[in-house]
Amino acid sequence: MKLVETELPGCVVIEPQVFGDDRGFFFESFNRDKLAAHGLAPDFVQGNVSSSVRGVLRGLHYQWPNPQGKYVSVLQGEVWDVAVDIRRGSPHFGRWTAVVLSADNKRHFWIPEGFAHGFVVLSEHALFTYLCTATYDPAADANIRWNDGDLAIDWPVADPGLSGKDASAPLLADVPQERLPLLVP
Repeated sequence: MKLVETELPGCVVIEPQVFGDDRGFFFESFNRDKLAAHGLAPDFVQGNVSSSVRGVLRGLHYQWPNPQGKYVSVLQGEVWDVAVDIRRGSPHFGRWTAVVLSADNKRHFWIPEGFAHGFVVLSEHALFTYLCTATYDPAADANIRWNDGDLAIDWPVADPGLSGKDASAPLLADVPQERLPLLVP
């Protein structure tokens, strides 16, 4: 298992060791001990799977209070996955990073608590999986507009398919401070 730091501290790409032959392949998608050896030891309490077609954009989602860390990957297809630091007091507030996740590259992406998360589907179809460190809390559910000009995320699609909730999400500057996560030292 190889961990690759992104330009956004705390967000990490995990590249598993893949063992394959003419029958197929095998890899560990999660190993707590190996991640802990790299300083990551998330405690997952909920798993989710979503299915989407090309051009669907889900995000940018987060929870506050009761934030979720997310360990995400793609079982079928390909997505462009984004994390945005929205923690009050963070020196990286408003910065984002992105990674391509696919069934072919078998990468995982760790998005810590306090970050907004979203992805857009690049393939005809994608099956996306999340392991979360907190259960879904409808009262804490929140989002930020995907195309917020202040964030300047370089999405690879111009006109994505959005839910009503995502299409009407507020700009980050319009989110009340008490609805944004705090930087935890």
